[in-house]
This record gives sequence, C-alpha cells and structure tokens, in this order.
Amino acid sequence: MNTQRGFGAIAAIVILVILAVMGATIVSISTSQQLTSAQDIQSTRARQAARAGNEWGLFKALSSTIPADTWKTCSNLSQTLDLTADTGFRVTVTCDSWSYNEGQYDNAGVITVQGIRVYRITAVACTAAACPATDVSAAGLGYIERTRTVLATDR
Repeated sequence: MNTQRGFGAIAAIVILVILAVMGATIVSISTSQQLTSAQDIQSTRARQAARAGNEWGLFKALSSTIPADTWKTCSNLSQTLDLTADTGFRVTVTCDSWSYNEGQYDNAGVITVQGIRVYRITAVACTAAACPATDVSAAGLGYIERTRTVLATDR
C-alpha cells in the first residue's frame, strides 16, 4: 500500500508564508499611515508659523504705534524669527513695498490724488537652520517648509 505523506506539512508552510507576508504588509501600511499623519500635523504647524510671520510683518509695516523704522518703507527687508522653542520652526519674513498715486475725478471734474503704499509680506517657515533651506540635506524625511504671502495697503 502506497500512502502519501508530507502534504499537510507543505500546506502548513504555504499558509504560514502567506500569513507572514500579510502581517508584514499590514505593519508596513500602518507605519506609513503613522508617518503621513505626523507629517500632516507638522505641515499644519508650519502653516500656522508662516501665518504668525505674516501677521508680525504686517504689524511692523502697518502699525502706527511703533516709531517709523525700516519696516515702514520695507524694501527687500528680511528678518528671521526663531520660534523653535514654541513650534520647532524658524520663520523668515521678507517685506517689499511700492508706492503708487491713486486718483479720481469728483463731480466738478477736479482730480484728487492720494499716495498709497502696497506691502508684500512673505513668510517661509521651515525646520532647518535657515529658511528657505538651500542645502540638499534639508530635503530629508523630517524637513517641513511652508510659504505664505500676503498683500496689504496702508489705506
């Protein structure tokens, strides 16, 4: 009588291999989801740090309570805010401005002209030592950078 032996062992090994591959896939997907979630949170923090930089630049440029300094006529002005203690980000705020004359005719046909200054405040928040990061090492997995630009006038 010829009996077959070992078929159950082969089936068990195949099932174990399939289960091991499925387990490794689940662990890989879980790790990827956790990393994506952490990067999303850091992205939101970077966006808020850039917004804080914009608001700080607008305050410096438009506030009437501070003495007139270089921020009132900001032209290619740049300053870095170190927010690493609170948020983990550095924010580089740059300001450019332009003066324009704006005019309109009244009912009597007389033109009224007033000067207006337009400000462009750009804030770049990043996790590197300087924003925006220019070296290649900043492009790693933990590097986050967000840029936000606002336009405002003094009228």
